[in-house]
Amino acid sequence: MEIAPGIHVSSSSTDDWVADPDVPGTEMHEFVRADRVWAGLTRMTAVAAPIEFTPEQRETVYVIEGRARIEFAGGAVIDLGPGDVASLPPGVATTWHITVPYREMWVFAPVEP
Repeated sequence: MEIAPGIHVSSSSTDDWVADPDVPGTEMHEFVRADRVWAGLTRMTAVAAPIEFTPEQRETVYVIEGRARIEFAGGAVIDLGPGDVASLPPGVATTWHITVPYREMWVFAPVEP
């Protein structure tokens, strides 16, 4: 919610969630979309298969609940749990293996030169 010009506030307990049409069992809450930056929350309750994803912008995630194993094209693997933060470059193919329930905060932003 924008409470004043450029000032956004929200809560992970919000009721303002929408289903992610690309990933069954997943809901998203958009926090802010401005100046080529997009930020929000994701929660997953029943993810049956690995999620294939290639970000178009740099993606930074902060895990609130659950675990994620992210496999990168080329062989790198990272394991994330509550309190962990990762920043992923644009254009790199990833495969996510999620342990539910899972919640994260994410930010997509352009890569600056």
